[in-house]
Amino acid sequence: MSLLQSFLAKRTSPASLGNPQAEMSFTDHIEELRWHIVRALIAIIVVSVVVFFNIETIFDRVILGPAHPDFVAYKWFCTAGRAIGTDALCMDKLNLQFQNTELSGQFMMSFTTSFMIGFIVAFPYVFWEFWRFIKPALQESEVKQAHGIVFWSSMLFFLGVLFSYYVIAPFTINFFANYQLSPQFQNIITMANYYETMTDLIMGMGLVFELPVVVYFLARVGILTPELMRKQRRFAVLIILVLAAVITPPDMFSIWLVAIPLLFLYELAIGIAARVTKKRKANRPPALDY
Repeated sequence: MSLLQSFLAKRTSPASLGNPQAEMSFTDHIEELRWHIVRALIAIIVVSVVVFFNIETIFDRVILGPAHPDFVAYKWFCTAGRAIGTDALCMDKLNLQFQNTELSGQFMMSFTTSFMIGFIVAFPYVFWEFWRFIKPALQESEVKQAHGIVFWSSMLFFLGVLFSYYVIAPFTINFFANYQLSPQFQNIITMANYYETMTDLIMGMGLVFELPVVVYFLARVGILTPELMRKQRRFAVLIILVLAAVITPPDMFSIWLVAIPLLFLYELAIGIAARVTKKRKANRPPALDY
């Protein structure tokens, strides 16, 4: 039985009696999932439309924010650096020039930027629709244990987005914008390349910060255990360091700046897996504990 079929079977199990969804067929469940996705897309589109009508201001002040020398994060880093007696964190030599190489480039980027910001802003509602679909597959005790899951998932996502925007992006942009193989080369960045870099950093970290939520659900169905995560900790640390090295400038300070929060999230995920596994075993008869 596939994972999807197993999940849908749980939604129609005896534990779901009294729920109208318990009498749904496989096709009905797929149709319901489709409507959850449709409603989530509508929410994203509504926010995207609002962003689109204010795209010039938003693009200049938000998307291009880390490209401005007076970006607030640069002031924070400089103040923090001087507080510990160093100017190494003062990044005031930022001189970026952008170019558009496609006729419809700026117009199409208005749409992609609007959709990206629309997804970020509407993320709590999108996750809530996802949660409404999987909730009937859980027992009442499991639903109680997952109380506040939408809030915590949204908070983790926004923390990842903000951490990337105010910490990772400034270091990354400043490093690559000022890196030169020769004084004869001038960095003139394409608008598309800058936007792709920002999108990868922001969306990537937002999703990476969802690790505790992903672990919760995997531990809930017995796919992931704290013992396995502890056993594979050294490999996880290696992967985190490699990931941090890829998305940040190649200096140890930036790498550890990204790696430390990710390592903390991994340890937090182990604790969540241990708690979920313990409760799952305690609430199920030994014959059903798998």
